[in-house]
Amino acid sequence: SGESNNTHRRTGRDCSFEFLSFHSNRKEYSVKTTERDRIRRQVRERYAGIAKSDSAGCACAPSCCTSPDPASEAVSGKLGYSLEEIHSVPDGADMGLGCGNPQSIALLEPGETVLDLGSGGGFDCFLAAKQVGETGRVIGVDMTPDMVSKARNNAEQGPYENVEFRLGEIEYLPVADNDVDVIMSNCVINLSPDKLQVFKEAFRILRSGGRLAVSDIVATAEVPDAIRNDSAQYSGCIAGAARVEDIRAMLAEAGFVDLEIDLKEASRAFIRDWFPGSGAEQFVVSATITARKRACL
Repeated sequence: SGESNNTHRRTGRDCSFEFLSFHSNRKEYSVKTTERDRIRRQVRERYAGIAKSDSAGCACAPSCCTSPDPASEAVSGKLGYSLEEIHSVPDGADMGLGCGNPQSIALLEPGETVLDLGSGGGFDCFLAAKQVGETGRVIGVDMTPDMVSKARNNAEQGPYENVEFRLGEIEYLPVADNDVDVIMSNCVINLSPDKLQVFKEAFRILRSGGRLAVSDIVATAEVPDAIRNDSAQYSGCIAGAARVEDIRAMLAEAGFVDLEIDLKEASRAFIRDWFPGSGAEQFVVSATITARKRACL
């Protein structure tokens, strides 16, 4: 998977790393700037449409997202959320746009600061707010203005003084260095055309000992060009999935330790429903991804 031969030097109290040298055999995980911009524009337009429609989605599948008011409760139940969690958030927050439940692996504690990458309608943020309590803080970041507006409107329906939503790209987060204890994300990183940069940003903003808890779609086999080149399947969380070994390599290059990727084979059943007949479920699967920023001594 293209091991990097970079030499690292520990710098500062945040245990970050400074890259001192590079070798030509380093694998390039991102795409050209013009292509990155095209992908971001395509994804932003897709999710702006979902936000404006005021209807819940069916995981990431366009075939469901365009349906009138699908049963998001059933969708989220399949992804691992309890009925108590689903019913505890404001109406419209649960949009059924995930592929798992990052709450189940985040192990949030009272007083922690949490960041949600690609926060959508705010579902996971509102659940996290309850867990971290009044002494904690939750930040949701989304690159789609309509989603940020939707999440802020949802927040006004409940007592969420410890939650805020910011407009920004997950590759360039509007968050200070060493400011967050936990980073969550639900089926969003696969949409990024520069995943290595996402993980570098996550490492930057995490405090010493901070952790990453992600549910995402990953590739377990080489995805055919017919799927990779399908714009609907990119914005539908399939075509942009990275290979498991590449995710491990990117996380390690960003500086993370204690990497764990747990594949959810049962998820192939609901992935099959996202793009019926495409065979996507043969190549991708939902996974939980955890990692940690090494604590300073």
